[in-house]
Amino acid sequence: MRATVVRRTALAACAVSLTLLATACGGSSDSDAEGGKGGRAGNAAEGGSSASKTSAKALSAAELETASLKQGDVAGHKVAKAGPDDEVPADGIKVDKEACLPLAHAMYGVAQEGSVATTKRKVITEPKAGGKKSLKDMTEGEAEDALTAAFDLTSTFVALNSYDGTAGPDAFAALKKAAADCAGGFTATVAGEPTKIASVTEEKVTGGDESAAWTVTSQDDGNQAPFKLAALREEGTVATFFAFNLAAAGGGAKFTVPTEVVAAQAKKLG
Repeated sequence: MRATVVRRTALAACAVSLTLLATACGGSSDSDAEGGKGGRAGNAAEGGSSASKTSAKALSAAELETASLKQGDVAGHKVAKAGPDDEVPADGIKVDKEACLPLAHAMYGVAQEGSVATTKRKVITEPKAGGKKSLKDMTEGEAEDALTAAFDLTSTFVALNSYDGTAGPDAFAALKKAAADCAGGFTATVAGEPTKIASVTEEKVTGGDESAAWTVTSQDDGNQAPFKLAALREEGTVATFFAFNLAAAGGGAKFTVPTEVVAAQAKKLG
C-alpha cells in the first residue's frame, strides 16, 4: 500500500484521540431539509451581530430536550445522546489568549455564562455500502480509494444552550468576536493536553435568527487537520456544532460544514 495511505491513516488515528472525537462515535441512540429560515439566516456571518436585543425567555431543560436532535431527524446519520465521558467542564479548558475562550468553549460544547439548560448530541454519518470487490482483489489505487471511503465519516458534536433575556444574543456575539480576534490561531489546553489551532477562517451557513461558521485548523508536528465549527441562535437558544472528518485529516476527502445537521437542528428550534 502506498506510503501516503499509511501517513493518512496515522494522521486520522492521531486526530481521533482528541477529546471530542474519542467519544463522538460511541454511545447509544436516543429513544425512539436543508436551509433553515433563509430570510433571516446568515446575517451574523457578515460581521457584527445584527440581531435585535429583545429579551427572550429561556427554554426549560424539558423544552430543550424536546428541541434536541433524535435518531431519525437527520437522514443518513446516527444520533446519540452525549454521555458523562463527553463532558468537558468549563474550568478544564485553558487558552493562551483570553479573547479565544468563547471559541474554545464552543469547540467543546461548553455553555457561556448565564446558560439555563444544556443538551448535547453526537451525530455521525452512516458508513456507505462497500463495493463488491474484496481488498485482496483490488489494485493499489482501488485499495487507497476504499480506505479513504472507509474514513470518510463526519462526526459532529452538537450542544444546545438556552439563555434568558439578552444572554443568548450576547453569547452568540461573544463567539463571533472570539473567532475574528483569534483568526491567526491560539492554543487550547483541555485536561492538560494542549491543542494548537493554526487558523480560524470564516465559512457560510444558514439557519435560525442568526448563524455563523468557521474552519478551525489544528496543527500537530507539522500536520494540519481541519475541523468545522458552526453556530446558530434561535431566540434565546444557541446551538453549536463542532465537526471532524477522518479522511479529510489526511487530505483525502472533501469536508464541508455539516449543513444537514445544522438544518435539522434549526428546523426543530424554529
